[in-house]
Amino acid sequence: MMINTENLISITEANQNFSKVVNKLSKNDYVVILKNNKPKYMIKPIKENDPILELTDNEKLTIIANRILAEHRQAFLELGK
Repeated sequence: MMINTENLISITEANQNFSKVVNKLSKNDYVVILKNNKPKYMIKPIKENDPILELTDNEKLTIIANRILAEHRQAFLELGK
């Protein structure tokens, strides 16, 4: 992913001036917050019809669990022997 340098803000600056983060978000699709000069967090605005907002907590957990199982399938198969 290419990161636009205009979307970068230090964690200290974001903490002290959150309105600056919000202003950057109004102009860009995301803001990257740096911690110790390394990208640490990314903030994205919520889109009005974002499907994740309509999921229940159990549905969200199921999605996460399926991702973990898929990523570590071989390890789980070995443990199951």
